[in-house]
Amino acid sequence: MTDGKLAVIGLGSIGSMALWQASRLSGSVVGFEAATPAHGRSAVGGDTRLFRMIYRGNPDFYPILQRSRALWAELEAETGQDILTRCGGLSIGTANGPYINAVLETTKATGAEHQLLSHEELAERYPQHGLRPDDVAVFDPNAGVLRTDRAVTAAVAAAEANGATVHRNTPVDSITETADGVVVTAGGRSWTFENVIVASGGWSRRFMPDYLTAATETKRLILTWFVAQNGAEFTPGKFPTFSRVYGDRSMYGAPAVDGVTVKATLDGRGRPTPNPDAVPRDLTGAEIAETVETVSEFFPGLIPNIVRTDAFPELYTKDSQPLLGPFSEGSRVYCATGFSGGGFKNATGFGEIAAHEALGSRTFEGLDFVRPQRFIPALAV
Repeated sequence: MTDGKLAVIGLGSIGSMALWQASRLSGSVVGFEAATPAHGRSAVGGDTRLFRMIYRGNPDFYPILQRSRALWAELEAETGQDILTRCGGLSIGTANGPYINAVLETTKATGAEHQLLSHEELAERYPQHGLRPDDVAVFDPNAGVLRTDRAVTAAVAAAEANGATVHRNTPVDSITETADGVVVTAGGRSWTFENVIVASGGWSRRFMPDYLTAATETKRLILTWFVAQNGAEFTPGKFPTFSRVYGDRSMYGAPAVDGVTVKATLDGRGRPTPNPDAVPRDLTGAEIAETVETVSEFFPGLIPNIVRTDAFPELYTKDSQPLLGPFSEGSRVYCATGFSGGGFKNATGFGEIAAHEALGSRTFEGLDFVRPQRFIPALAV
């Protein structure tokens, strides 16, 4: 006799969505959260995340993005929450430079709706950006900004409304596969489930087999915010999400969802932080200096003083692709983690895949690039 068909360990970005999706499939689903859903010390923190259909990278993500967009709308309809603000998005860089060329190459492969803006068109439509002489942009009409706290709390509430049980403030100590299922221990108690999803983000390594701990690393991500001189110019109606990448500077961000405070954060600055419980929250002098210098160049309409900062742990893989699948062939433990700083936009889609596959109701094809088994060392011949 088990305590349920499925347990989800970690109810953050992906785990909350997996729990919601699993609750649609089974009335015997349990979630474990070390603190409370959307607590401020997890990778969910920071108010917002970018959603976009245009990006540089693996075109195989595109069907998941398409499904995720539909599921974000379903979550909004089911819970009555405004989660995805559809404001469009800009990818800005040097004309014919590596970033813009990579974005256009992926976009051509996916067929995503887009518009290429010349330097003049970009300057006229979005004067908030201080542009370099050769700057152009790819505009994504389907992009927007996700409200992370609302998303996670809404998904957990929807799961509970569907009959899921949630154990809050219950950090899991261990998970062990047995002949009867998977034993989950926490705070001196134990439960047995038919299957388990590990979605613990930066804390996932403690539950992983050796070959996956060797292929992953916990990193610290930073976020920064600035006040606009004229908040009306940076609201979602006038200021799309953005990503600007050059050889010497890179930054991404979101409009002022509160009417005045703009998220503008250095891109690609994750640094190793072995202990997710001890992530340095304060920015270093160098991080502050580079952030202020970049904002001063990119956004003359922002006051060049950081008004808010934060830092969070996130799990990265060696190839920066997620881990989605069972630990090994026949394993009852399924991992949905290692999203390497880019998982939230696809959280609903990844959650749906994890829920169906862990419960055995459906298998998804075309996902070899996210399967954990890609990191199993090749056998010596």
